[in-house]
Amino acid sequence: MRQVNRRLILVGAVLIVAAIGFFLFMGGMAPRSNDPKALMETVGQVSGVVGAIGVVMIGFGLRGKKPA
Repeated sequence: MRQVNRRLILVGAVLIVAAIGFFLFMGGMAPRSNDPKALMETVGQVSGVVGAIGVVMIGFGLRGKKPA
């Protein structure tokens, strides 16, 4: 039976929370920008990539590793 890797799950969850927090924080700053549409496009892409990395890390953590 495989062992769940809790560190990967924790880091993945932290990355997802960080991506959501970054998106919301930058959403509040967008109206003060010279080009809010371009800013939010870039922020959305960055947040999406970080969130996807977090989901993949959670998936690998849940898959686990074979015991030695």
